[in-house]
This record gives sequence, C-alpha cells and structure tokens, in this order.
Amino acid sequence: MNLPTKITFSRIIATVILIVTLFVLSLIPNLSTPELGNSRINLVFLIVFVFFVIASYTDHLDGKLARKNNQVTDLGKFLDPVADKLLVSSMLIFLCAPSIFAPYAYEQTAFIPVWCVIIMVARDTVVDALRFIAAQKGVVIAANIFGKLKTVLQMVAIGAVLLNDFPFHYMYQNNTNPYLTVTMFIVYAATLASLLSGIIYVWQNRKAFLESK
Repeated sequence: MNLPTKITFSRIIATVILIVTLFVLSLIPNLSTPELGNSRINLVFLIVFVFFVIASYTDHLDGKLARKNNQVTDLGKFLDPVADKLLVSSMLIFLCAPSIFAPYAYEQTAFIPVWCVIIMVARDTVVDALRFIAAQKGVVIAANIFGKLKTVLQMVAIGAVLLNDFPFHYMYQNNTNPYLTVTMFIVYAATLASLLSGIIYVWQNRKAFLESK
C-alpha cells in the first residue's frame, strides 16, 4: 500500500470514527456543549468543521501525490470515491436534522433540507452506477466542470452549515426564517449544481445504458 492509498484509507477510518463519535454523543442524555461566544458556533460542530476541511484537503492531496509519483493503483481508484462519498454523504445526512443527530447543539439553526440531501445523494448514486456500467463496457467517464462545481459547492455548503451561518447571520439578526439565509442559498446552489451535473452526466453518456450490439 503506497502513501496516497494510505492517506485515502486513513480518511475512511477517521470518517468512521467521527460518525461513531457523533452517534454516541447524540445518545448522552442532557448533554450540552458550549457555543463560542456570540458566534453561535457549537464547539463540537467547530471540531467537525476542522476535520472536514482537513479531510477534504487530503482528498485532493492523495490524488495529486498518486499522479505526481506515478502511484495510481486499482486499490486507490476504488478507495478514493468510497472515502469521498462516505465523508460527504455522512455529513449531508448528519446536517439534515441537527436537532435529532446533535441535540446537544441547542443554538444550531443552520441545516440542510432533507429534499436537498435526497437529490445530492441520489445524484451520486446514479452517476456511480453509470460509471460502473460504462466501465464494464470499457468506457471511462471523466469528471467534467459541472461535477467539479458540484463538489466545491457541496463542501462550501457543508462548511457553512457546520459554522451555523457564521459570519453571515450578523447581517440579518432579526431574520427568523431559517430558509432565507446566505448558507441556505449556498445549499440550494449546491443542490441545483448536483442535479444539473447528474442530468448532464446521464445525457452525455446515455449510450452506456444501451446494450452493446
């Protein structure tokens, strides 16, 4: 196992540990974790945010190292998308219902609507299935600009929700509608980019669904 693959595998293990830790915290009765001043950022969510930023960077780092040192392997190709989907999907699901999955964060108001999570997770599932079918036929589906835009917007949206709309909430302190915030518009943009990129992937590679003659 080379260095890039070790980095990818470490990201998977770290993500699993994070998920288990967040689950255990949600089961502790009457647990209350502190907020950072008047920022409304929960300490646990801040730690998760730092982890998410580091993990997102290692997702870029392992691929860069693999290409630079000519260490691209089949195991790495398999583990990298697994690590990416595990990290992003788990965060999307966790943040769709903070009141359920993180009852200790009483001041957390930012979230990702369930319908947005469904669209983004479903899009990734369909595209992954398309890539698998195409690979069976010897066709490689490369990432395009729309898919990369979707990834960037998703990461920004997850980060903004973890920071509980900080620092944007200072601009509209009297706003009581959680659906009309800067963070929520970023979430909507990520959802739209995810949906459009999925449609484009399917349309551009629709022949992969057809049986070979």
